[in-house]
Amino acid sequence: MEHITLLIGIVIVTALVFDFTNGFHDTANAMATTISTGALGPRVAVAMSAVLNLVGAFLSVEVAKTISGGIIDEDSGIRPEVIFAGLVGAILWNLVTWLAGLPSSSSHALFGGLIGATVVSAGLDGVNGDAIVMKVLIPAVAAPVVAGIATVAATRLTYRLGRDRAPEDTAKGYRAGQIASAALVSLAHGTNDAQKTMGVITLALVTGGVVAPDSDPPLWVIVSAGLAIALGTYLGGWRIIRTMGKGITDIQPPQGFAAQTGAATVILASSHLGFALSTTQVCSGAVMGAGVGRKGAVVRWSTAGRMVIAWVLTLPAAGLVAGGAALLADQGNAGITAVAVLAVLACGAIWALSRRKPVDHTNVNEVGSQEPVGAVTAALRSVAPPPAGPVAPAGPADSASVSASSEVPEVSGKTGGTASGTGAPETTSENIPTPAAAASSTTP
Repeated sequence: MEHITLLIGIVIVTALVFDFTNGFHDTANAMATTISTGALGPRVAVAMSAVLNLVGAFLSVEVAKTISGGIIDEDSGIRPEVIFAGLVGAILWNLVTWLAGLPSSSSHALFGGLIGATVVSAGLDGVNGDAIVMKVLIPAVAAPVVAGIATVAATRLTYRLGRDRAPEDTAKGYRAGQIASAALVSLAHGTNDAQKTMGVITLALVTGGVVAPDSDPPLWVIVSAGLAIALGTYLGGWRIIRTMGKGITDIQPPQGFAAQTGAATVILASSHLGFALSTTQVCSGAVMGAGVGRKGAVVRWSTAGRMVIAWVLTLPAAGLVAGGAALLADQGNAGITAVAVLAVLACGAIWALSRRKPVDHTNVNEVGSQEPVGAVTAALRSVAPPPAGPVAPAGPADSASVSASSEVPEVSGKTGGTASGTGAPETTSENIPTPAAAASSTTP
């Protein structure tokens, strides 16, 4: 066996950087609903998730084997620089979607990057098509659907069991249930996503002749991958947490409990079977299922549709970036250096854009215009939930109504008000606002 060369060392560091971005990109999977319902404070939630991600990394290596010896053919002439290019494509896509606040799949970004770089460097023969279909594409389609259906059933059952109890009587129990189920999702995330980086590092070690083919990840690989994803998780992907917790549907504690339990079950089952599915897609499907399962809940299907589009684009987009990086990296040391420099510059630019309108633990549950200007603005505004309460339809009648209501003293959100001076019919109950008062109360 050879010693670890400088190039393999660069690949290992890049893989750990990807693992770090995977951590903060996917924090929302476990903690978005818990934070949005107030079951846990933002900082406490991400700290708990980070610890359990680290623990989960030690529980299984089946997914790591799928990555290191399933998707890419180790005997097709794959070199460490190809893996490096694939990781660059995955990292950049992760950061772009994080900036946009879109919960895309870190897993599929990794698969797309590796596939794109391999195809450019070694041709289609370097990719195991059957493994991609059976262990990536089919789970990608089935997992969110299964999680969504399971969560619809769980949500309806949860509300049925608690229908004769006052919300304040069940609040404490649901809070405890949310915390427990969020912990289970975090543990499951560690058993699935942390292993993907382990698999990539192991693949790099195999291609460099450091370990034998079909080897399990060495202990130091497991530890380093677990620590990297835990650190990323602790920093929190607040933009995506906002979208998952507030952008798809308005989550109540019973829904959060049902969604997290359903998602954890699907993720743990897939990890046991060696399916490298997307935990983001599973958890997003579960959140949508929770919205469908509660009567009167609103699921923002336009937001869901944009998320699905991002899922579809992830594999090819990361693959294209990785393919370009592979072309450049094939030029030798100068090409590898150029790829590294360009990747660092691109990551720095994305970080600088994110600092213009930061989202962190202090404003993650706020719904407002926190978006940068430009194309990203449209994406972020499209996933922002509408204001709570009735919204007056646009039109001349509303303009006149709002204009008239501006002469009336401000109306409390808890009580109605009078119709005096609004031009609207008066009501006999002081607790029921007139249409004009309702319009004024929802006008910024």
